[in-house]
Amino acid sequence: MLEIVVDLPLEFSKREALMHALATEFAQNAVLTSKWLGRVDFGFGPERVKDVGKGIWNPSAYVGTLTIVSDPDSEYDDGDHGDSLYRYSYEKRPAGQDPLGGSNIKLRQAMRLGLPIVMLRKISDGRFVPVMPVYVVKEEPEHRRFLLALDESLRFLPDPAHLTEDQRRYVERVVRQRMHQPEFRSRVLGAYELKCSVCDLKKTPLLDAAHITADAAVEGLPVVTNGLALCKIHHAAYDENILGVSPDYVVHINDAVLAEVDGPMLKYGLQQMDKGALWVPRRVEHRPDKDRLADRFEAFKSAG
Repeated sequence: MLEIVVDLPLEFSKREALMHALATEFAQNAVLTSKWLGRVDFGFGPERVKDVGKGIWNPSAYVGTLTIVSDPDSEYDDGDHGDSLYRYSYEKRPAGQDPLGGSNIKLRQAMRLGLPIVMLRKISDGRFVPVMPVYVVKEEPEHRRFLLALDESLRFLPDPAHLTEDQRRYVERVVRQRMHQPEFRSRVLGAYELKCSVCDLKKTPLLDAAHITADAAVEGLPVVTNGLALCKIHHAAYDENILGVSPDYVVHINDAVLAEVDGPMLKYGLQQMDKGALWVPRRVEHRPDKDRLADRFEAFKSAG
């Protein structure tokens, strides 16, 4: 039997190049589509980077799994596992076949070799958010699943099941940055049709999903109704209570800022936004929650 020679440096460099390409596309469009994922050129010729019908993609040119799909609404028991890991179920095998086999073999190989993989988090049909790099750190055959670390640093926690308070705070921050914030941004910018709700700027790399109720608060859930699509200058102004939004969807600028005299950015970027109508999503269920806006607007008024 011939031994397969694996060029691990090439394998790692291709994965790094893929993740750079995915990050660039996501920054430009706030989502990765199935169509785009079907033909991605990241320096080695165009290739498919997502399976058409399965959650685990094992292209023959790679020694281990390249990408996996995480669908919150699927039949699989995938999701947060404890404080620091993410559980990912085996691919289901036909009756009579080895449950450890099939696509699970290359996912196991990715674990053995420490290969970084990409998790494609499904947010709607044909639309995904990349979470990367993700590492397979443990297999639990008795539960027919793998455990994943959503960041390289989380692979080296001495006891992922029993975290200290400092470790827990760190993990929560990492998971929020890796998964929850990009997913929140994608959903909010999609609802707002990739434009700032204050000034209509349509440059996606310059747009943020701003929380109405701060994400650090218990009620600061990463849901579309707790978000506003804002360009970076209006996001910063919102966070600093220079700009406020009343529950009737009207934009307000701080009185002190309205009285200032400065260059065109102040005049046209902020002062002329005062008393303007906030652009809200066409779908009523995606519009900002008025109770949240009211609470946040009180903080804006209190700030003077």
